[in-house]
Amino acid sequence: MATARTVKDVSPHEFVKAYSAHLKRSGKMELPHWTDIVKTATFKELAPYDPDWYYIRAASMARKIYLRQGLGVGGFRRIYGGSKRNGSRPPHFCKSSGSIARHILQQLQNLNIIDIDPKGGRRITSNGRRDLDQVAGRIMVPLIE
Repeated sequence: MATARTVKDVSPHEFVKAYSAHLKRSGKMELPHWTDIVKTATFKELAPYDPDWYYIRAASMARKIYLRQGLGVGGFRRIYGGSKRNGSRPPHFCKSSGSIARHILQQLQNLNIIDIDPKGGRRITSNGRRDLDQVAGRIMVPLIE
């Protein structure tokens, strides 16, 4: 077993779990009052069952910005979108909620993890890159032999 050096060395699932726990533990990210009742998209029928879904979404969005700079609210609406079931009619793609994406991006910006990119969208700051790499460094990676 070896430790990872960057976010790219770690399994996405493991990293998002670890970073969401880090965000929750730090206490700097405040949950909005509507997190327990809001749906994440118009094509969803119910709110998420997991009470920590907001931290998980924030960790996932921070990882996506780390890997690909310049993502904005519209890009995240497309990434987290899915198939809307129309009953007996055929299903179609539908975007997710923009206000959730915008609110999480603003929270990450207040934590100095991301910043506004002059070319459009958001980019990761040096503090954010260091923070994400530190969390990834705590995750053990199996050695390939």
